[in-house]
Amino acid sequence: MDRAKEMMLFVRVVEEGSFSAASRSLDLTPSAVSKQISRLETRLSVRLFNRTTRRLHLTEAGQRFYDHCARISADIERAEAEISDYQQQVRGTLRISGTTLFTRTHVVPYLNAFQKQHPGLKIHLQLTDYPVDIIGEGWDVAIQFSEQFDDPSLVARRLATNTRIVCASPAYLRERGTPAVPQDLMHHNCLSVYTVSRFNNWEFSDGDTREVLQVVGNLEINTADAMLEALLSGAGIARVSIWLGVPYLKTGELVQILPKYSHQDSAFYLVYPTRQHLSRKVRVFVDYLVDLYTPDPPWSRGGGRLLQGIG
Repeated sequence: MDRAKEMMLFVRVVEEGSFSAASRSLDLTPSAVSKQISRLETRLSVRLFNRTTRRLHLTEAGQRFYDHCARISADIERAEAEISDYQQQVRGTLRISGTTLFTRTHVVPYLNAFQKQHPGLKIHLQLTDYPVDIIGEGWDVAIQFSEQFDDPSLVARRLATNTRIVCASPAYLRERGTPAVPQDLMHHNCLSVYTVSRFNNWEFSDGDTREVLQVVGNLEINTADAMLEALLSGAGIARVSIWLGVPYLKTGELVQILPKYSHQDSAFYLVYPTRQHLSRKVRVFVDYLVDLYTPDPPWSRGGGRLLQGIG
């Protein structure tokens, strides 16, 4: 038994007045309690109690020791009660790391409403398209694409499917021609993402066959908004999330390529270290976003904020 437990057991014996009464309150046998007190006295080299057949009486040393132990025991109980209460309240700082454009476009606009529900909560938000070390860097939760994490020890809660389409500007297609089959892309300038190599493995399926191409080009970019700018300028062909590309398909600024071929869908996930003893602030944030994206993401319901331009 560690020293704190010994001290708390000693306090309980004093306050209950006997080994048997203390043993009942602690769900131990009287002999187990008596042995623990004897070990404590041996370690301290002092007698704490004068024992009679009817009652225990503290010695002078025992009284002095009890005064200290009672204060420590009360402090421990207050600390446990405070942290238990803290765990049930939504307060403190919630550290979130999110993939840049998706988080800025489809999460940040909803943070104000979330914080109004929990005014004691402060949010520290990082936007990055690089993979993050959630545990090592101390993040409470990360919003990531499925390609951005592969640690099986992390909890990953699915938010929404991220369907992708292949696009180019009309100017690029007039100059270089329009690919008719996926293999044609190997003769085109395909814009790639260098933060996560798996982003550049483009999968195509016509229903019967599946093909994965590792595309190449002369421009590597680290964020989706920069990729969109390059795409609109006619720099090449890129694969983008449907929620990002659709507004520009509607205006004719982009043209979808190889529309009869489907792609393996990616997904957005909320990733956090553990389900056990999950803090209240993480739980309410995860539940808030899952409710927001269920059963369909905001952009598919017409209620989301689709980009109409890059600012």
